[in-house]
Amino acid sequence: MSRRKTERLLNLVICLLSTRRPLSAEQIRQAVPGYDTGNDEAFQRMFERDKNELREIGIPIEVHRDPWEDEPGYRIPRQAYELPEITLEADEAAVLGLAAQVWQRANLAEAAGGALLKLRAAGVETDESAGGPLELRVDTRDPSFPALWEAVRDRRVVRFDYRAAGSEVLLTRTVEPWGVVSRRGRWYVVGHDRERAAPRVFRLSRITGPVTPVGRPGVVAVPADVDIRSMVGHRDDSLAPERTATIRIREHTCQWLRQIGSVRPGEGGWDEVTVEFADPEWLAGSVVGFAADAEVTDPPDLRDAVIRRLKGALA
Repeated sequence: MSRRKTERLLNLVICLLSTRRPLSAEQIRQAVPGYDTGNDEAFQRMFERDKNELREIGIPIEVHRDPWEDEPGYRIPRQAYELPEITLEADEAAVLGLAAQVWQRANLAEAAGGALLKLRAAGVETDESAGGPLELRVDTRDPSFPALWEAVRDRRVVRFDYRAAGSEVLLTRTVEPWGVVSRRGRWYVVGHDRERAAPRVFRLSRITGPVTPVGRPGVVAVPADVDIRSMVGHRDDSLAPERTATIRIREHTCQWLRQIGSVRPGEGGWDEVTVEFADPEWLAGSVVGFAADAEVTDPPDLRDAVIRRLKGALA
């Protein structure tokens, strides 16, 4: 949604909430910025679309028909618009705090933090220390995650370039996304592939370049009988056997690699860690996060994947 349209809808809501009596369409046209068009027909179409969009997101716009007036009036009753007082039990507050911790270092960190801030501003206490000594995190460093998450939320078709397993060939896919799922540290998008006219699972680490929205929101329908997690589980269990990567890491750094691999002391301030992996793109996406503290020595395809990502970041 464009910024101009967002401002117009917000101004319309404020206008209809503030009025003590129903306003006609012409009065709204004069009072709300953004409706100052000289074309009567264009205004009517715009006003009808705006009313429908506000009603779709749950804002109650009442229509009042006065027998003494030629045009109907519109207003938003404040008691129907405002939410009741929000109160949370101790376990509910703990769950909210834990959820915010999980997403703190992921792409939804800003949204999670903003939600907690709004709740605290409304006087709702949230417990952000519920995790105790354990710290939970969700890793969503795949660049395509935000766009795909928004597409699933908005039920919108997307298009992206995809590299199949064991191939360097990029194919363009047009997908109706049903959900984004994490399994074994990897993220997948599940949906209907229009090119192949069938449900498919795509690993986010193999998506190259931007994810482009196609068409209008609200057109994707998720089948009632689809089990997204089982589709990802079946795909994940059929992956190629894991291989071993050898990575040089600086002393006292790269704790994540040390935890998942086997470490041997090296020379000159470096250690050597061996890590089991199946997808070089997934491991490369994690290794590049350590920058100059990690250097892949083997296998060549993993090293090439790291170099390709670093060149992309430089570009």
